[in-house]
Amino acid sequence: MKPLQGIRIADFTVHAAGPFCTHMLSQLGAECIKIESALRPDIFRKPHTVYGRKGPASFDQVASNKLSVRLNLKKPRGVDLARRLVGLSDVAAESFRSGVMDRLDLGYDALKAVRPDIVMVSVSSSGQTGPDSHFAGYAPLFGAWGGLGYLTGYGDGPPVEMRHVMDHSVGLNAALATIAALHRRRRTGEGTHVDVAAREVASSLIGEAMMAVAAGARLGRMGNDDYRRAPHGLYATDVPDRWLSIAVGAEAEWLAFLSVIGRPELARDPRFATPEARHAERAALDAIVAEWSARQNAEAAATALQAAGVPAHVSWNTGDLVRDPHLRARGAIVEVCEDDERRRAAVGFPARFSGCDDIGIVRGTPRLGEHEEYVYGELLGLGRREYEALVEEEVIH
Repeated sequence: MKPLQGIRIADFTVHAAGPFCTHMLSQLGAECIKIESALRPDIFRKPHTVYGRKGPASFDQVASNKLSVRLNLKKPRGVDLARRLVGLSDVAAESFRSGVMDRLDLGYDALKAVRPDIVMVSVSSSGQTGPDSHFAGYAPLFGAWGGLGYLTGYGDGPPVEMRHVMDHSVGLNAALATIAALHRRRRTGEGTHVDVAAREVASSLIGEAMMAVAAGARLGRMGNDDYRRAPHGLYATDVPDRWLSIAVGAEAEWLAFLSVIGRPELARDPRFATPEARHAERAALDAIVAEWSARQNAEAAATALQAAGVPAHVSWNTGDLVRDPHLRARGAIVEVCEDDERRRAAVGFPARFSGCDDIGIVRGTPRLGEHEEYVYGELLGLGRREYEALVEEEVIH
């Protein structure tokens, strides 16, 4: 049995953060029904050539595993059908701006009237309450609002815009909160409204910086440096754009590193005698490491350093990840079959459960409205004539 088998989600989410939340839950076994309309499909569904194939790659990564139905929420009967579906669901998830679901008459109070123990999950930029709750936002703004962008980049350059990593971090936090709410409902019988603010997720990731400010220090952008370790960073190798990541911390790692690069005499250099000294002289040390790495094969150098106990690895690109036998053996990279029988690589669920080998992606990206016969027919009990009438009226559209 999958961990969330038997849980049904009415999924009103759009874009990336909210859909990634429900995508994670679907991989754990929840039945996730994505609700959208041909009038306003999820903006990530738009077809475009990405990564060498025509198709919505950005949609694939958050919609695989889901069921799809069309529903026009601008029509009263569409709202009624949405409520009926929520009445058969355990979770209702949405990611609109604060107040949108209330205006559609699908807010928490309205849904609780349909199913008193419903768990509603709202993902937004600034939350459902507070003076900024009306603000709209996308992934780059989440990192900017939350202070994470300001800390990311080089000291002599601007903050770095954070993109999908922010959406996915928000989605993971929302998925965790949803599971907690379901657990609470099982113990108490009570539903709840889970309110996830993306900017607060970003702020939760900079705890070290907040602690430093509280202590009177100020942290800024430091590129690939570390607050304590040296050498620490990415170093060019003998192939263009093939980088070696090295992080030397403990004294034993430092001595092993010197042995691998053939510079044992640096252990007696007073500039590098202690971790503090090495950090203070990291510019000079980086020049030495860069001169060595520029002559190295990245894979061979990483293997030698790892064998000596030094944390090091090649900075992989997506092609490396897709081809990696370790990730494929663990199901972190899986093959998904599409309608035309072609297969594509996809990112699997990043955890394993003993006694449960079939979590993860079991179907590809759904076509718009692909599962209406099951949802409207089997679940809601609509007859063929009623269904066709609703399509004609553009309620199901």
